[in-house]
Amino acid sequence: MPTHHKLVLGNCMSMEELPNESVHLMVTSPPYFNAPFDYEGMYQTYNDYLRVIGTFAHETYRVLKPGRIAVLNIDDMLVKGEKFPIVADATKLFQGAGFRYRDRIIWKKPDGYLRISRRSGVLLQNPYPMYFYPDNLLESIIIFQKGKFNYKSISKEVREQSRVCKKEFQDNGWYMTLWQMTNVLPGSPMEKDIAAFPEELPYRAIKLFAYKGETVLDPFAGSGTTMKVARRLGRNSVGIEIKSSLMPTIKKKTGFSDGQAAELQDGDRFELITRESGRYGPIG
Repeated sequence: MPTHHKLVLGNCMSMEELPNESVHLMVTSPPYFNAPFDYEGMYQTYNDYLRVIGTFAHETYRVLKPGRIAVLNIDDMLVKGEKFPIVADATKLFQGAGFRYRDRIIWKKPDGYLRISRRSGVLLQNPYPMYFYPDNLLESIIIFQKGKFNYKSISKEVREQSRVCKKEFQDNGWYMTLWQMTNVLPGSPMEKDIAAFPEELPYRAIKLFAYKGETVLDPFAGSGTTMKVARRLGRNSVGIEIKSSLMPTIKKKTGFSDGQAAELQDGDRFELITRESGRYGPIG
């Protein structure tokens, strides 16, 4: 079945191109709060950042079909010595938008990925109590649901086409609340200046929460990882990305290379929508 992939260059605070209850799954990783990459300086205060999360949560609730899932990869963050409780605050904001809090999965990065840093190394310089600051090898994947899902709404044919491989499920520990996945390594040419999540994350989310032929949304598309995986798994996708400079990377990563609406031999289609500059338009 041919799939359709739409990229909107603009701000996801408005998802005006998407009708109410038109997507089946949302998977995303918002920009880090005041991280030294991605969108440096976009948020003046932590409250500004939370307003962005809250607005995007309400828009996600609007466009998501009843019973469906929103997957948010996010984590607490240390900024200038202060730890911000982003996971707890984002959970409350999504609940405030109408979602039911369904689960939290911890993503553990590989042992040895992070060696002793300046933060944890403080204790080596000062081996006394009160000098301990641990390095973080974990991120959170929080899962929300819009009401209850009607399992009878899916045909037997589509159910069988979307069957989850039990061996993959068991061998890779999908059944646990601790997922061990290798993160995107620094210096990856397709992820330059982007804090991208690994393909394994949307792969698991899409396999577990979306049926073949359904539509997956990533409101912070970044380099297009979710869109790429959705296409590979026979799902449609919508990506919203405020940085227009990432458009060539997204098209290359998803396998589309011709014009605004390229139709390839396998029938999959790519559509590009560029909003006019303004409050919800793209930036360079």
